[in-house]
Amino acid sequence: MAEVLVRLPKTVSHAREHLAEGAVPIGGATLVWATWQRDGFPEQAMSLRELPQANVIGPEELGGAVVLSRVDGRVPYVLRAAAGSVGTGAVRRAATVGGNLAGSALRCLLPAALVLEARATVLAAHGVYETDLAEVTAKRPVLLGLRWNTPVASAYRKLPGEAGGAPPLVVATALHAGADGRHRLRAAVRDGYEVLTATASGTGTATGTRGPDPAPLLDELRETPVADVPDAWNLVTEQVTTLLAAAPDR
Repeated sequence: MAEVLVRLPKTVSHAREHLAEGAVPIGGATLVWATWQRDGFPEQAMSLRELPQANVIGPEELGGAVVLSRVDGRVPYVLRAAAGSVGTGAVRRAATVGGNLAGSALRCLLPAALVLEARATVLAAHGVYETDLAEVTAKRPVLLGLRWNTPVASAYRKLPGEAGGAPPLVVATALHAGADGRHRLRAAVRDGYEVLTATASGTGTATGTRGPDPAPLLDELRETPVADVPDAWNLVTEQVTTLLAAAPDR
């Protein structure tokens, strides 16, 4: 096996220098190892595990170098549940947020990040910039972290999958408080390798102590592609009803 020089930058400027020199980002190395064994090892690689900006965990931020086993109650439920559903305990202790979103074809965290309306901070040789998740999944840049606004509530469900079969169905939802006093609902469904999203902003009509009426939101969502995915609609309905029941009247 060829020797690989692994860079461990402690500052963003050093990380940029390593990228410019051709260092290959490795995340938790759970995905690249097999590829390197097949195609050959690079001369140098780079891990962000010692970069402070890539290791934050908070109510509205999560670093790209955070391993999935560390994603805990400091972040919204939907993201915590998504991280906890990935692979085995051994995988979660090695795989990183950035590796899952930017390096994995499954992207188990993507539905959760989408319903949180997260924005990504990424690193390139020319600097650091903010972008959307579409660029992260398409161009696979070095992910420094995610930021979002705290939702009112969120939910996540992954159905059991068969070993060696298609990726299991995932449904994620998050309820956001709009400035106009209405609730905004974001839903995401992973169907195979495709992730579909939808947004609804119903009237949020109050129904006493049980919270806003879910019917207007569900009516909007029923007109979107997420309603056409087999087995997904019942889960979407269940999650939206539960989220609205727990939400405060507005």
